[in-house]
Amino acid sequence: MILLRRELGDVLREERQSQGRTLREVSAAASVSLGYLSEVERGEKEASSELLASICGALKLPLSEVLSSVSERVAVTEALTAPVALPLPKTDDLSASAA
Repeated sequence: MILLRRELGDVLREERQSQGRTLREVSAAASVSLGYLSEVERGEKEASSELLASICGALKLPLSEVLSSVSERVAVTEALTAPVALPLPKTDDLSASAA
């Protein structure tokens, strides 16, 4: 099952790490507690829109870019977990094999 909060947390963590910043630096810049930001990044807490905007601001990252990245990750996961439709024999084929 896809958890949006987990995908969002992964995107935020990857961006923070790519900037070479610590949780402490980003939590201070976003005015969010260190523990709460850590829980958001681990996908344990769902960030409100206000909190998300604050974290994105601290990362100097547009919210639309974060949401786009999350959307792409969800699409990939959906594609990997989508059921595969197997071709079913036609009813004529079943009748012929029974005879």
